[in-house]
Amino acid sequence: MAQPEKIGKTFSTVTLALIAFAIVLNMAIGQLVSLLKLPIFLDSIGTILVGILAGPLAGGLTGLLTNLIWGLISSPVAAAFAPVAMAIGIVAGLCAQYGLFKTWWQVIIAAVIITIFNAIVAVPIRLYMFGGITGSGADFMTAYMLALGKDLFGSVVVTVFTSNLLDKVVTALLAWGIVKALPVRTVSRLSRINSVAT
Repeated sequence: MAQPEKIGKTFSTVTLALIAFAIVLNMAIGQLVSLLKLPIFLDSIGTILVGILAGPLAGGLTGLLTNLIWGLISSPVAAAFAPVAMAIGIVAGLCAQYGLFKTWWQVIIAAVIITIFNAIVAVPIRLYMFGGITGSGADFMTAYMLALGKDLFGSVVVTVFTSNLLDKVVTALLAWGIVKALPVRTVSRLSRINSVAT
């Protein structure tokens, strides 16, 4: 199994092209889901894909740039969650390097790990920057929990974890499916360039 990539490693042209593609993929699918007000996000398929193929640094950069660009173009809320997107890419890359994207059940384990770190970063942002409400489809769950008499913190934690658990499981499985559909030569080339075990 490959060891985690070194911090000083520079990205190859292939990796940069993959990151650019992934950013477009994230924004296109994320915007569609946002318009439909679905209770999941699906805006990190490209981020996890890059994490799997190119490692945690590339995955983290993909998530960060996606949300910053998205924030500049149309949604300041997306920019506020750039640290969350970056964490998703980093954790996905680390999960891939330690062999958690080889079978479907390992992918689900990786998705749970990603969700935990996602919640750790997202809950404070959602609470202190937006008062628990961000305008996404997941706000319905927060409102429902509050209506049941739960406190705001508990409502946001439950909302973030449950909505992201479903989202990250679906997203990770989709990204893994894309990797499985790629030619073996392409995956091997990226893995060799970036020292990633897939």
